[in-house]
Amino acid sequence: MTAVNIGAVRNASEPAASGPEHVEQPVAYDGILLASFGGPEGQDDVIPFLRNVTRGRGIPDERLEEVAHHYRHFGGVSPINAQNRALKAALETELAARGVDLPVYWGNRNWGPFLADALQEAAAAGSTRLIAIATSAYSSYSSCRQYREDFARELDATGLADTMVIDKVRQYFDHPGFVAPFVQGVEDGLAELERRVPGIDLATEAHVLFCTHSIPTGDASHSGPAARGFGDGGAYAAQHSAVAEVVMARSGRDVPWDLVYQSRSGPPTQPWLEPDVNDALRDLAGRGVKAVLLVPLGFVSDHMEVMWDLDEEATETARELGIVSVRTPTPGVDPAYVAGLVDLVLERVRGTPIEDRPAETALGPWYDVCRPGCCENARLGFRPAVAGLAP
Repeated sequence: MTAVNIGAVRNASEPAASGPEHVEQPVAYDGILLASFGGPEGQDDVIPFLRNVTRGRGIPDERLEEVAHHYRHFGGVSPINAQNRALKAALETELAARGVDLPVYWGNRNWGPFLADALQEAAAAGSTRLIAIATSAYSSYSSCRQYREDFARELDATGLADTMVIDKVRQYFDHPGFVAPFVQGVEDGLAELERRVPGIDLATEAHVLFCTHSIPTGDASHSGPAARGFGDGGAYAAQHSAVAEVVMARSGRDVPWDLVYQSRSGPPTQPWLEPDVNDALRDLAGRGVKAVLLVPLGFVSDHMEVMWDLDEEATETARELGIVSVRTPTPGVDPAYVAGLVDLVLERVRGTPIEDRPAETALGPWYDVCRPGCCENARLGFRPAVAGLAP
């Protein structure tokens, strides 16, 4: 087949090529592209991996080594690749159980198997119409547009730009399959705090901290389509806050909560979203809070940012402050999450009308085709991308 490049959206399926917000025509995809960040799988991989992550920024190895100790603490092995192998297997099992004959190809942005490997594997198997799932649920440059730019770049680099289509499922921050594991985690986590702190009044002596990756405020303000008017935090902060509200409402518990950030990097002079989770813990300690529930709302699996920044650093901060802390699980391969991802694929296979698509917040269901100007990189501007209208 020949890729559809005559419309407003490059390398798009015919129903998506003109750029509708939601594609309500069926598409006969012949493969699923599972796209993720990637991570090192041994001590020798750590610095080369970090060079890939920071490519184009001119960061010397000496500075990269400051970050490398997170990975070296765990033997140089990031859990993310093993988690994606498990997710790929779970998706294949769910697809087979539903009688959906779609192979799953897995590729990473920063470590093997790379996206180019996945595209070449798909082409060798005869798959030319792919629907992509990124392991990131929210809207921002790094969690959506960068994937779409990488798809475009690797299509060009592999010589597949004239023969392969890549559409992408909508951002799934408020899909029930993503939200349900967090609701269960909060319910179980609060019950655990009550067990660990007998007699605690959760409404006055406990706090829920919904944690996500911090991003530069410039990128945050550009996240999502500008026409939606989300304000300084952009769609990124608005989506997290909306989901947190749903999770707390579904938990049925009257416990105060905040959205906090973690894992910031870059120069100190560059503003990033705040407050940092550790600063938030110090503030709560000053207010007499006895117990905290850490909810990694921004993450789909227990990868390095969860294991280091929450399980190590934030947990140690809480311990030093005399606060009892519990960290809830990420979706991982929770059956509801895996089923939800397959549901998102089938939305596009079947051309499900927007009124029949589930969304737990008033912000969704999010767009199938990203809107013009969506999630600009504040530092680099726009580069060619698939699955979205050009700026």
